[in-house]
Amino acid sequence: MTLNSERRALITGASSGIGKATALAFAEAGIHLALVSRSQPQLEAVAEIARQFGVKVQIYPIDLSAVAQVRSQIETIAAEFSPLDILVNNAGMGYTGSLMEMSLTDWQRVIDLNVTSVLQCIQGVLPRMRERKQGTIINVASIAAHQTFPGWGAYCVSKSGLLALSKTLAAEERANGIRVITVSPGSVNTSLWDTDTVNADFDRSMMLTPEVVAQSILYATLVPHQAVVEELILMPNAGTF
Repeated sequence: MTLNSERRALITGASSGIGKATALAFAEAGIHLALVSRSQPQLEAVAEIARQFGVKVQIYPIDLSAVAQVRSQIETIAAEFSPLDILVNNAGMGYTGSLMEMSLTDWQRVIDLNVTSVLQCIQGVLPRMRERKQGTIINVASIAAHQTFPGWGAYCVSKSGLLALSKTLAAEERANGIRVITVSPGSVNTSLWDTDTVNADFDRSMMLTPEVVAQSILYATLVPHQAVVEELILMPNAGTF
């Protein structure tokens, strides 16, 4: 695939944070977009900006936490927005709390969104990528896939699981011409820190910005198809995790 050929990407969690920044970075690079998130108004706002770069943008308000429906919903998008070259699995949630005190419901909620929904998205696009013998799947993990942090147990487990999922998928699909990339950023200044499932007090000014992470995702995507950046760990220079 040359840089001048038209490409199409599906991005989850595209309404804010890393997903939004990636959508705009891709749009500026001329990549057409299918944007997935729960919030239709926020998706419409991102799409309006992205279209200013002259690319096609479709929005799909989907709740990826409803994992039983995700595969069929993504299959429909892959058919409508064909041919799909790139899948960016960015949707996810943060969670703080000790493992001992964590409810089973909360545990399953974290695992469902951060790992199971990713598998379902992959299964939704993989058949068509296999048919074309090409495709790039980018999974946004975290430094928490490599390091553990007290009070972040469920999140660390989910991101470690996502890393293992990526590595296994890469081994299984390499022969089919499909590249799998894992991007593991350190702390990023996004709305994750404002959600009701995260209780943490950090200096957000020292964190990575979503735009920096997005540029790294774009860089890994644009590497010539004969090569692959299998894993990218991106940390703030200031040293904060």
